[in-house]
Amino acid sequence: MDAVKRRAIKTLVGKLTSVSEQTRTEAICELRLLSKNDADSRPLIAEANAVPLIAESLYAPAVILQENAAATLLNLSISSKDHLMSSHGVLDALSHALRHPATPFVAQCAAATIFSLLSFEPYRPIIGHKRDIIFGLVEIVRSQGSAARSIKDALRALFGVALYPLNRAQMVELGAVQALFTLVVKDGRVGLIEDATAVIAQVAGCEESWEVFKKALGMEVLMDMLDNATGSSFRTKENVISALLNLVQCGGQEVANDVKGKMESRVVDGIVEVAESGSEKGKSKAVALLKALDIRDNGRLESYSSLTS
Repeated sequence: MDAVKRRAIKTLVGKLTSVSEQTRTEAICELRLLSKNDADSRPLIAEANAVPLIAESLYAPAVILQENAAATLLNLSISSKDHLMSSHGVLDALSHALRHPATPFVAQCAAATIFSLLSFEPYRPIIGHKRDIIFGLVEIVRSQGSAARSIKDALRALFGVALYPLNRAQMVELGAVQALFTLVVKDGRVGLIEDATAVIAQVAGCEESWEVFKKALGMEVLMDMLDNATGSSFRTKENVISALLNLVQCGGQEVANDVKGKMESRVVDGIVEVAESGSEKGKSKAVALLKALDIRDNGRLESYSSLTS
């Protein structure tokens, strides 16, 4: 049965080189369905050297070719990450799909594929080195016309990029901070705000972020989200606390003094609430932030220091 499936896949892959656009379209549509419905077929498709041919279709003017190519690569990325990363031109094709998609669905699939690849830690510096990919992801977040699902997948991919510390400065340089804060301020969808603040927290972990955060009025936005009156979710508050802690730890005492100087009692109350009722990780970071800022008024820090043992 495996041999029959291999032969069938090899035939389909061969059709991807046809001069007939209709033949190529029919083949890639079949490969998309196969890779979606039959997990065992994914490595067989990749081993048949289909990946670079599928990636080439991301440059095709025909919408149907782009959409099916993008979806097929996403399916293959689940179990054949090595084939995608080792195939010539795949990252460039995904970058093109992010920046010049025929439809929002193409951009969404490209972003989701990047995120899938980033789940393998050794690929994070390689993908982070591709400036056009980061730029494309940032543009999806920045664009008012982006679909919510595209933004969500782009945020997840940016989070994966930011998990590698040396990528963060480049993200700052390419405008990620401004795009993220604009999204947080203008978009009321809780899930997107939670994802955006998760990325903000990671990007805050580099020396280059502090000045850009200030220019983007990021400190004011972050502190507003800690105010209980704004109704931010606990996940958002924990992300904000993580961002502030990263800023302080990377910026040293000068940044700590600046952050503390802007911190009103309503903000401290929000941090204390997380220290008391957040997740274990959230509690730990909240107490660490209070300690880093040497906030001891009304015995707050002493009251919650026992939460981190």
